Amino acid sequence: MITRAVTMAKTPGMDAFFTAAAALCFVEVSAMADNIANFEADAVGAPPKGWTATKTGTGDPKWTVEQDETAPSHSKIVKQSGRASYPILLKNDANIKDGFIEMKFKAVAGAEDRAAGLVWRAKDANNYYIVRANALEDNVVLHNTVNGVRRALDKGGYGVDISVPSNQWLSLRVEFKGSHFTTIYNGRKLFEVDDQTFAEAGMVGLWTKADSVTLFDAIVYGQSN
Repeated sequence: MITRAVTMAKTPGMDAFFTAAAALCFVEVSAMADNIANFEADAVGAPPKGWTATKTGTGDPKWTVEQDETAPSHSKIVKQSGRASYPILLKNDANIKDGFIEMKFKAVAGAEDRAAGLVWRAKDANNYYIVRANALEDNVVLHNTVNGVRRALDKGGYGVDISVPSNQWLSLRVEFKGSHFTTIYNGRKLFEVDDQTFAEAGMVGLWTKADSVTLFDAIVYGQSN
């Protein structure tokens, strides 16, 4: 953002105008304030506080806080290194109907899968929306999971084919309002989907699959008007 200083001659009523404008801007910014996940107070090797480390299906997920100076935040990150059908990490106090969640991720390893996903409107570990990027398949796909069963929701095919390189920090974001969802990958809008399975507010979170070893950083979420 480029900020320019402007000198203006005062006119009657200008102070009141700027005061009102500043108040309006403050209200708008406050209403759309982002929540940034911070793990600095968490112990390395332990699950992050304020999140529920769980899974859809079977297996033994392992969500831990790690130190990684090479990460975009140059700070503590979250790592999933266990093996389960679908490891999930849910933010306990997030209850969002319309909003967004985004993160940076690095797909490190996985022979069966190498995935990173975002969860929203989650009721529990078996009912939620999820959009995920897969470094083995080189695609991004949006699903709903109902009673533990996952189903792709993308129009006209199975997601979007796009390069998802391993061992690189990439970004994924989803914006959701009503029944309309927009997926953004590395700053590029990939596709939009409509679905009404989960209409109520729910938790946001992170997701992987099978034997994926994935790093997550710069997790930001918020509620829109």
